[in-house]
Amino acid sequence: MPPPGAFSAIDLTPNELELARQRRLAAGGYLDLTSSNPTLQGLHFPAEILREAAEDYWANRRYTPDPRGDAAARAAVIGYYAGRTPPLPLTPDDLFLTASTSEAYSLLFALLADPGDNLLAPNVTYPLFDYLAALRGLELRAYTLREEAGWAIDEHSLAAVADARTRAVLIVSPHNPTGAVLRAPLPALSQLGLPLICDEVFAPFAYGVPHVPPVAALHPDLPVFTLNGISKLFALPDMKLGWVALNHAARGFGPRLELLNDTFLGANGLSQWLLPALFARGMPFVAEMVGRVRANLDLALARLDGHPRLRARLPDGGYYLFPAVQGWQDEEALALHLLDHGLLVHPGYFYGDLPGAHLMLSALTEPASFAAGIERLAAVI
Repeated sequence: MPPPGAFSAIDLTPNELELARQRRLAAGGYLDLTSSNPTLQGLHFPAEILREAAEDYWANRRYTPDPRGDAAARAAVIGYYAGRTPPLPLTPDDLFLTASTSEAYSLLFALLADPGDNLLAPNVTYPLFDYLAALRGLELRAYTLREEAGWAIDEHSLAAVADARTRAVLIVSPHNPTGAVLRAPLPALSQLGLPLICDEVFAPFAYGVPHVPPVAALHPDLPVFTLNGISKLFALPDMKLGWVALNHAARGFGPRLELLNDTFLGANGLSQWLLPALFARGMPFVAEMVGRVRANLDLALARLDGHPRLRARLPDGGYYLFPAVQGWQDEEALALHLLDHGLLVHPGYFYGDLPGAHLMLSALTEPASFAAGIERLAAVI
């Protein structure tokens, strides 16, 4: 029997790929196509904006916590959603500022479900959901994303896996790592009638679609909790601020979510103070990031077009490519093979159990390194 406590049954020893990565790093390094950390890829939010915006904070610093978050910060978020396509109308009481998007998920899991309940999550996704659900004693049930349809949600699978203890559906749009965007209402979601937890941290990064619509605007009939934050939007993962936006149908959950957020009060004062300046002056920097990702995706798709073994689909958005690799079944062996040739990628099984072999490539990577990595990938495969 494992000892009591969170994650006590998980084997946390490094796997073979991590051991190989460490050996390769010690032997001289590799080209890294996995990084999602903008600060390690030369993308730094303009320091002068941060300095100027923070100056008054230090002179007027007071701790006056609000369980929904600083009023000026919430007003800035409301303005951001008013400018989305289509707009998402919000009131100040519809916004809750949190320490991070991860904390926002944790609060919503506690708000919507009891231990033993289940949530529906895509069968391809980043593993954060598994750990957060385990902390709450919840089961994740996988609905299917259809690769042949551009990773669209299989509506039949939603109904097939839901039962009387299903409490919410998790949606990531643009999806990580496939880039799929939910573009229109899904009748199956309306028929289920469950709350939606919508992660839209990659919303600015539209690529194969003209814009990323807020899911809450597509489904006003359902309680929708929209998550985002400054880590991806403004390349500020070190400053950690997230939020939850409630659409009109979700407002009845507001009082209990207020109490949950008040229990932790995780959102720090400085990041809340800076938020209006980030939205007012930071969008040119966001456009610069989006431009880099688009240029990298353009380069990769052009280079891999017609490749005999690599099948890279044009993503709707986000900043990843998730190509299928023909002729391989063992994704770890494939990743180790590439690492032997000085290229680090994430194998598809990091994100779910899928037929065939897939790789995750980050188009946030510094352009020269990304181009060299794509060239090496195409040559080695």
